[in-house]
Amino acid sequence: MESAAGGSRTGRNLPVAIAVGAGLGAVIIASLYLVKVLFLAVLIAAVGIGVTELVRSFEARDIKVPMIPVLAGMAAMIVGAYLGGAAWLLGVFAATALVLMVWRMFQGTEGYVRDVSATLLVTIYPSMLAGFVALLLADPHHGADLVVVFIATTVASDIGGYFAGISLGKHKMSPLISPKKTWEGFAGSALACMAVGGWLVAWLLHGAVWKGVLVGAVVVVFATLGDLVESVIKRDLGVKDMGSVLPGHGGLMDRLDSLVAALVPVWALLTLLL
Repeated sequence: MESAAGGSRTGRNLPVAIAVGAGLGAVIIASLYLVKVLFLAVLIAAVGIGVTELVRSFEARDIKVPMIPVLAGMAAMIVGAYLGGAAWLLGVFAATALVLMVWRMFQGTEGYVRDVSATLLVTIYPSMLAGFVALLLADPHHGADLVVVFIATTVASDIGGYFAGISLGKHKMSPLISPKKTWEGFAGSALACMAVGGWLVAWLLHGAVWKGVLVGAVVVVFATLGDLVESVIKRDLGVKDMGSVLPGHGGLMDRLDSLVAALVPVWALLTLLL
């Protein structure tokens, strides 16, 4: 399965991918437990890079998305969610969407609907969805722990699916959208998500194991759907990866896809159950 260069039959350079993933994990954990505001800065930077990758991919297909206003709106949504809760997140999103529609209006009518549709897509995915990380972080007692549970459980989906897929994968999940995804990989994702979810909810949040297992089960469904959604976007735009900023992984958006898709249901479940 491994080539001499260290790559696998999935096309990912595994040693490099592991090193980069471990480095990112260390930065996230350190910022979360040392200074919450520092983690917000890391979050805004990461999502900002993902937004930039999306915008540039759209530009390659002559779809115009205004970079600076979208990035400003993204940062405002994340900070607003942390400081003011869900109401601020929704309010800043609505204001950002209106500003962006008016912004494009003064550039002419040709392609207006196309450009605004793409702009609003980027404003929601990943920008507004990332605000739910800030909502988790804002919890006064377990904010950092909630974020760790969410990120670790979602990352477990990728890791479990990767190893189950390359060792057991035979039955394609969706050949037209993502030829490398298999049902065996999905099963590996599910087992990893539920195991990590049950463990971390019990350890960090002192909740019942079954609650963590439920969170893991929800994560694997939405993380997989998020991965498929990004695959559809990339196929439509004619790109293999959104970027190359992360050696062994591709672009940041290629790693954020499952995270942002799982955010809302995980936030809702953790809020209701814990």
